[in-house]
Amino acid sequence: MMNGFSKIGFILAALGSSIGLGHIWRFPYIAGVNGGGAFVLLYLFLALSIGVAMLIGEMFIGNKGRANTSKSYENLAPQGHKKWRYAGITLIGGPIILSFYAIVLGWVFYYLLNISFNLPTNMENSEAIFNHLYTEGFVPQSLGLLFVMCVSAFVISRGVKKGIELLNLILTPLLFIIFFGLLFYAMSMDSFSKAVAFMLSVDIEGFKKALQPSVFIDSLGQVFFSLSLGVGIIITYAASSQPHQNLLKSALWIVISGVVIAIMAGLMIFTFVYEYGGAVGKGAGLIFTTLPVMLSHLGILGNVIACLFLIAFSFAGITSAISLLEPVVMYVCETRGWNRAKATWSISAAIFALGMLIVCSICTPLSEYLTFGAKSLMDIIEFLSANVIMTLGGLLAVIFIGYIVPKEQLRDKSQTFFTPMMFNVWYIIMRYIAPFITIVVFLAVCVEFFTGQNIASFLFSDD
Repeated sequence: MMNGFSKIGFILAALGSSIGLGHIWRFPYIAGVNGGGAFVLLYLFLALSIGVAMLIGEMFIGNKGRANTSKSYENLAPQGHKKWRYAGITLIGGPIILSFYAIVLGWVFYYLLNISFNLPTNMENSEAIFNHLYTEGFVPQSLGLLFVMCVSAFVISRGVKKGIELLNLILTPLLFIIFFGLLFYAMSMDSFSKAVAFMLSVDIEGFKKALQPSVFIDSLGQVFFSLSLGVGIIITYAASSQPHQNLLKSALWIVISGVVIAIMAGLMIFTFVYEYGGAVGKGAGLIFTTLPVMLSHLGILGNVIACLFLIAFSFAGITSAISLLEPVVMYVCETRGWNRAKATWSISAAIFALGMLIVCSICTPLSEYLTFGAKSLMDIIEFLSANVIMTLGGLLAVIFIGYIVPKEQLRDKSQTFFTPMMFNVWYIIMRYIAPFITIVVFLAVCVEFFTGQNIASFLFSDD
């Protein structure tokens, strides 16, 4: 493929896809409430086993199928199983996720431009700033959404080599440089040792907590969703990778680098929290309310750190945003014959329209008409795309590898990176363990969405 990724370009692009908002703002919170170091150890084990196996599975479909997600399934499927091309329909999850992901990323740019050098000094002011943005900030949220979609569309329209690979070659290393710089500063603070003890040390109580069913499922969910599985991203990127790409080495680079970024983010955040007696909030509460107040204690240095952190955060977000757009663009180009620019800007316009509907549902009088039961439009779209479509897409991929593609074909095409024993372990995971885990994760998110309980509490409650 003349316009495909270089070997390092593919790894950085896939890594840029996985190192998104979830790694930076979700992982520290999940680790904090689920046993600290013991959870990190559990997550690392699951990521390097189940995560790597599933990542290789999706890479295999794209790398050997050499086409868009739907066509890659069809190209690999044996005679009599060509209807597996319909499994590619799950790539629609990417644009739907991007419709609300771009809004959240717009918040990051808003904070970078307006708040990083005017940090709130107490939680009341910090919460007021974010609540005003969320409930009344129609204009800044609309402009943020527009900016993110325009940047993403511009990069994708330039193609794989000049667009996606070039952006990731620049932003992904810069992301690591900024994070290492911030980590080195955090190391100079008295509370860094407390953060290290919490994030990386394992005690008996933490180990017991990490083995609880709900914590185990949280860890599986974090592994699954942090690797961009199930929406055609990895398949699409792998289709543009080198024909003899070492998929095992690529998967290990992606998983390990993602874990490193997540741990670095956790160490930085917990250092500031311990240093200034803050509380770690979940998601938006952590990044947009708690952290700004903590950094305000450092004066102008806190402003600089906030700015650098948000720049790194925006880099991670943009590389993930373009990965959510690319699969459906490739599909439309190959099936409809559109040129890349026409496909990219048309799809981006549709995503922007859906995003504007979501903005209207959270900060305009239309919100009452866009709320269904107790769930907002944003809640429903996020659940359907990031949980239902993504999980079912992952399940279809592991079933396809484990039960549809002939075992000898898998063995023959993986000889360059698997020893016979490694292949057998991978095949067992893909045929038996990964489908079971994917179904468990799917049931867990459904139970939590509809009942507000984690699946363990729901199943084992005394009520």
